[in-house]
Amino acid sequence: MYARGMSERPAGVVYLVGSGPGDPGLATLRAAELIEAADVILHDRLVPAALLDRARPDAELVYVGKEPGRASVPQTEINRLLVEHGSAGRTVVRLKGGDPFVFGRGGEEAEALAEAGVRFEIVPGVTAGIAAPAHAGIPVTHRAEASAVAFVTAHEDPVKYESALDWAALAAFPGTLVFYMGVRGLPALARALVERGRDPREPAAVVERGTLPGQRTVAAPLAEIAAAVEDAQIKPPAVTIVGPVAALRDRLAWFEQAPLFGRRVAVTRARAQASALAARLARLGAEVIEVPAIRIEPRPEGLKAAAGMVTRGECDIVCLTSPNGAELLMGELEAQGLDARALAGVLMAAIGPGTAAALRARGVRADVVPERSIAESLAAELIERGVAGRRVLVARASEARDVLPRELEQAGASVSVVAVYETVRERLEPDQRAALASADYVTFTSSSTVRFLLEAIGGAERLGAEARVVSIGPVTSQTARDLGLDVAVEAARHDVDGLVEALLRDAAAPAPAH
Repeated sequence: MYARGMSERPAGVVYLVGSGPGDPGLATLRAAELIEAADVILHDRLVPAALLDRARPDAELVYVGKEPGRASVPQTEINRLLVEHGSAGRTVVRLKGGDPFVFGRGGEEAEALAEAGVRFEIVPGVTAGIAAPAHAGIPVTHRAEASAVAFVTAHEDPVKYESALDWAALAAFPGTLVFYMGVRGLPALARALVERGRDPREPAAVVERGTLPGQRTVAAPLAEIAAAVEDAQIKPPAVTIVGPVAALRDRLAWFEQAPLFGRRVAVTRARAQASALAARLARLGAEVIEVPAIRIEPRPEGLKAAAGMVTRGECDIVCLTSPNGAELLMGELEAQGLDARALAGVLMAAIGPGTAAALRARGVRADVVPERSIAESLAAELIERGVAGRRVLVARASEARDVLPRELEQAGASVSVVAVYETVRERLEPDQRAALASADYVTFTSSSTVRFLLEAIGGAERLGAEARVVSIGPVTSQTARDLGLDVAVEAARHDVDGLVEALLRDAAAPAPAH
């Protein structure tokens, strides 16, 4: 929309954006695009952190959320901030949970912007009233059960002297009723419906934290739903569904059937790499705890030296011992205006399938990938091919085992070891430590993640007593055992796919008898 007065103001735009019901994967592509481009983001409490992580490093993030029982930013102040930033010519994203025009006060904010002559656009989001029931196996409409649905807020404006809701009409409504923000008032809500003629035996359900790994659903007849919710200690945010469709949950529940639903899994990979693994685990139903133990820091001098050896034809074999090394070396070649053709005639050796995949993503096929992703296996395969008199570049981390270069040298190769990156310890925040203590599984993808995580928390005994350690391979497992951890699960295939497969097998196994 182009509001009046635009010709007299800078070309700022305010986008009223729905972030969806909680699962960041349910946000729209348009929402993600705008978050990445925004100068200023004003966000609510229930906006997924993963979406905010998309913001530019120099973007201004302003929290304007409203929390139950606490002082919050008044709506008038939010309106003022939107007008102020928009009038200053900035690209502003007002990021709201769900949909901005479904009980999100987006209409009031749009009115304020229109009145001030600030250009704005509306970006709809998936609303919790549809998404939460869907994730609980409850379709809000169904050809045989409900041809209509009504969305109702159970949290009315506190300045109202009497309810604006026509409870008699709602009780008589011939379809599904979906109530937002109704946990606290659920006893009165259910009573009002029953007193005005709604069948007390009608199916009802309450979905807490819908679409998130911590989702819980309580189902009971309408007259008993409030007591059932109290017994289960259901907390906001939650939605209440009343109608015959709620009974379909018994057959259609799917989200809670995910193989890792209800499991808390800690991911200790470097932040830049963790997101793909975290997203995959979340799709399998896990509640993911991101506790990056390490950070990868490129070594520019090493990268230039390694790339120079390649471009000058000073190596016959290039050995890459991690996806990090593969990505950084290929990135350095690209920065110099080169591509995979610079590696023509060079034998490319990857320590495992993860490293081979990193090369493949850059258009290079690894010539050697051992069955076991350890230095001993890679050395054995290369020696079998013949390395005597050949020049070998080993591009790796600054601190690494010397098995590979030592065995290649003993077999007659001329080996140059170049550190193209270093691994440093990340600092863990108190909330990350607390979350880690409650993990069901802790995943380790390298020896450095084991060492640095235990350094950060003060030793193996500080890991949650119930946490099962999942290792990507034998070297990582040995490091974990040397440092006092009991490795419960080791991947047979030593890459992220193998780690996930091993975790799934363990989660599906019967609990050991005590």
